[in-house]
Amino acid sequence: MAGILFIISAPSGSGKSTLVNEVRRLVEGLDFSISYTTRRARGSEEDGREYHFTSREEFERMIAAGEFLEWAEVFGNYYGTALSALEMAAKHGMDLLLDIDVQGALQVMERMPDAVSIFILPPSPEVLERRLRNRSQAEGVSNEAVIETRLAEARTELRKLEDYRYALVNDVLDQAASEMRAIVLVARGEATPAEGDLAAQCVTGARSERLEAALTSFGVGVDVG
Repeated sequence: MAGILFIISAPSGSGKSTLVNEVRRLVEGLDFSISYTTRRARGSEEDGREYHFTSREEFERMIAAGEFLEWAEVFGNYYGTALSALEMAAKHGMDLLLDIDVQGALQVMERMPDAVSIFILPPSPEVLERRLRNRSQAEGVSNEAVIETRLAEARTELRKLEDYRYALVNDVLDQAASEMRAIVLVARGEATPAEGDLAAQCVTGARSERLEAALTSFGVGVDVG
């Protein structure tokens, strides 16, 4: 079965890209939508690999032309998913992973209610802060204000958790990848009973112990019951 849309969201620094890459290694037939952004490339990022880097003027032209499935302004930069990504995935018989922020995800959920939405959480604010600092050091940049802003934004994004069908805590990569793989296989109708059980534990409303612990560590109360 091809043509399933998977929406993946996570606070900046949650290890989302690493997790998505691992799941794509484990599961065939998953295409990845490369978003457009007006922010500058970081470190070793390349145009057309992590993002399509473009100017603010070109991005606004694409908005006016109706070329985006979703778009949002985050931390002063535009991010968006081109409609052409869906068309190309369907043409090649692939399912599509969208790596998008909460603002964009809510837009897509409204337009495409059958999409499978997955929120990825870091296990704690301490782990998130460490990951953000490590990334900043790797990029040769250290900005305390940016780190504090992203930590505060993470708490805001976590309050939207109930809008997502699934929630994964990305503390151990192999476990999180196995959980996301199970979710994909369930959506395709290809899961074994054990894989179905694993995916069921990740349903947001199931309130797993790992999910509860992560939310508590951020001081966020979310009504998903």
